[in-house]
Amino acid sequence: MTRILVVNGNTTEAVTQRIAAAAAGAALPGVTVETMTAPYGLPLIVSRADWLVGGVATLEALAARRGTYDAAVIAVFGDPALDAAKELLGVPVLGISEAAFHAASMLGRRFGVVSFTAALKPMFQDCLHQHGLTARCAGFRMGPVDASYPDTLGEAETAQLLALVQQSVAEDGAESVILAGGPLAGLAPVLQPRVNVPLVDGTVAAVRLAAALAGMAPVQRAHRARSLTGFSPAVAGLYGGQRLAAGERDQP
Repeated sequence: MTRILVVNGNTTEAVTQRIAAAAAGAALPGVTVETMTAPYGLPLIVSRADWLVGGVATLEALAARRGTYDAAVIAVFGDPALDAAKELLGVPVLGISEAAFHAASMLGRRFGVVSFTAALKPMFQDCLHQHGLTARCAGFRMGPVDASYPDTLGEAETAQLLALVQQSVAEDGAESVILAGGPLAGLAPVLQPRVNVPLVDGTVAAVRLAAALAGMAPVQRAHRARSLTGFSPAVAGLYGGQRLAAGERDQP
């Protein structure tokens, strides 16, 4: 059985529930998914400053559960702490941005990115550049900078997102479209019947890819043990050079 841990890097339980439902629906036979909320932080992550705060909380959540999962997913668009997690955890770790960008690039020559708020655009651009996919992006269709993700996705919010998706296809030439953000988890199958190109849910893409990567070669990376102060024992343990055997869990 392949175990996947999905971490919502913000503190909004309603978002975690959406992510959990999408992640569970994406799990194929032989895969179990556990979804958790960051232990502290912000209700939503919408800026680079938020990204840094959320990254620490996300890494702590992953470290605290180390040894209980075979692969992990960071369910925040922008992928806070992704590089650190890949370096320190010794199992495959994917971000939903990373997974969505790669999946969308395989479903169409150029993909669009749809989000509620343009405040996220700089982080999305950073992620695209990091993964070498900037040239594959047809463009961004986003709500106002001062908008935020609603607690619930009602008819008005769904209609707004559908309009942005349709603009991405008709005006930008997108051949696939990403619904960007953990709070939009589960919306792709709702909108898909009204859109003639593939819609990509980052949570679904990440869970499917994480399950595939978990069965590949180990990703252990050697690093020199160093003393880390002021952080939880779980995070400090990542810097201690400790490696866990399969099924073993850090002791509190």
